[in-house]
Amino acid sequence: LYLSGEGELWLAFDIMKKKLDAEGLFDFARKKDIPRFPACIGIITSAEGAALRDIIQTLNRRAPHVKCSIYPVPVQGKGAADKISQAIKDMNQYGGIDLLIIGRGGGGLEDLWCFNEEIVVRSVHQSKLPIISAIGHETDITLSDYAADYRAPTPSAAAEIAAVSQEEILQQLDHFQNDLELLIYQK
Repeated sequence: LYLSGEGELWLAFDIMKKKLDAEGLFDFARKKDIPRFPACIGIITSAEGAALRDIIQTLNRRAPHVKCSIYPVPVQGKGAADKISQAIKDMNQYGGIDLLIIGRGGGGLEDLWCFNEEIVVRSVHQSKLPIISAIGHETDITLSDYAADYRAPTPSAAAEIAAVSQEEILQQLDHFQNDLELLIYQK
């Protein structure tokens, strides 16, 4: 059997997936909860990509009260995996961040490969901060997705998952106010 190109990458993907799964890196029991009301979200992605723009626009529309800390990294090509791994470690040490989103737009298996590299998958798993992966689009899957605490189908969806909308918060506060008024006037 001779493999080349994508066939070779799929084989490498499968071998690495089995290895890391056997070590427990993808165990559901080890997943951290995504905070419901983060004050600051760290975003690790390319400064030039559509993913960053989509995340920021969605957060600005839904939750303008949430701060973002952006750590720009290359999201494909030589050296990208090392930079993504370092970004995860740096954001964990930075302080004041409640949640990380790592992501990029869609692409082929080769374009997304850095998110399958062992150094990135281990960094995702070892992160003390919860991580939402937003790598590629609905059908794209990477090993980092398995290691993350939550996998979003798109970068925009990651932003929606990361922060409750301001409107939803206001509706909930109105509901609480009504309940309190009922309790007060019943006495």
